[in-house]
Amino acid sequence: QVQLVESGGDLVQAGGSLRLSCAASGSIFSINAMGWYRQAPGKPRELVARIISGGSATYADSVKGRFTISRDNAKNTVYLQMNSLKPEDTGVYRCNAVLTPTYGRGAEYWGQGTQVTVSS
Repeated sequence: QVQLVESGGDLVQAGGSLRLSCAASGSIFSINAMGWYRQAPGKPRELVARIISGGSATYADSVKGRFTISRDNAKNTVYLQMNSLKPEDTGVYRCNAVLTPTYGRGAEYWGQGTQVTVSS
């Protein structure tokens, strides 16, 4: 059974930094892409950053220059380094992965989410 486990969410002051981690565990054949989405109260879920197997990354305009996504393929882990945090970055951050398990078809998986709160 494939699972995504996130960590790193916290309460931080504006201007501060946090690093989120998401580890994919289980019997995994390959991972095509991993990324982070966030959802603030009353707002739709939005893509924050995504990185594909080749290493190419995309970012939401609102986080460009402040957030960096990276990936450790050996550990099946994706990281999101968040700098210069703003109150509008507050939300539940969920990890997403498009992967193929060792036994089964490729599918999309989600973590349970980690809360990021940025105080002004």
